[in-house]
Amino acid sequence: MNGLRPGAILRLVLLGLGTAALVPAQLVALRLGPRHGWTLPLWFHRLACTCLGVRRRVRGTPPPEGAGGLIVANHVSWLDIPVIGAAQPLSFVAKAEVATWPVIGFLASVQRTLFIDRTRRTATAGITAEMGKRISDGQAVVLFAEGTTGDGTRTLPLRSSLLGAVHEALGHNDNNGDITVYPLSITYTGFHGMAGGRVERSSLAWYGDTELAPHLKAMLNAGAIDVELAWGEPIRMGHETSRKVATRRAERAIRRARREAVTGRPVS
Repeated sequence: MNGLRPGAILRLVLLGLGTAALVPAQLVALRLGPRHGWTLPLWFHRLACTCLGVRRRVRGTPPPEGAGGLIVANHVSWLDIPVIGAAQPLSFVAKAEVATWPVIGFLASVQRTLFIDRTRRTATAGITAEMGKRISDGQAVVLFAEGTTGDGTRTLPLRSSLLGAVHEALGHNDNNGDITVYPLSITYTGFHGMAGGRVERSSLAWYGDTELAPHLKAMLNAGAIDVELAWGEPIRMGHETSRKVATRRAERAIRRARREAVTGRPVS
């Protein structure tokens, strides 16, 4: 990309070399069966965060490995994927069109991303059934419940429909349909340890008609990007807590954590 600084070019080359080394190994792991191929994506996301200069700060308690659950997060940028994926083995839910994107679609597929076409009910049922199976098997699945990326300064309303579909998919399992929802707030707080305002947070967001290549170039030239991941209290969604109640509680937790990240002080 034209206009990249020498250091950014070097980090981009390192990311490309690392990806080229990890992808063939991941393809082999996928052929071994569904219980394989979860560790290499973790390495890839950590490499991506390092090469992109991302510095992660974590508040709260993430879901324990092997417990299974639905991670419900706000969505700011494509950068959210490595930021979350660097924490622990997990899989993502993405809109169907992502699968057709050059390079990104392929990388998403080899990480076992679930692509959902919300315009086709039969396709949605199949994906939510797979989500339910993964959660029952002790895996964590990430759902960006806003349905799209925001501008980095506010949280859009969360949609409860997919939470309800996953709940229904789990209804005939041994846990009687109960599912643990883990609210996760993602806030890009600034650069190089310096807190940013609305302008800086918007510049890190990828939304609307923003093109990927210029946005990636800006991220590489930024040098160091600070992001806070804040985990809310787990929510047990089941017979006593409906999908709508669980969604409202998750949304409140995410909004509160984002305000705390921006202001630097607790919000009651």
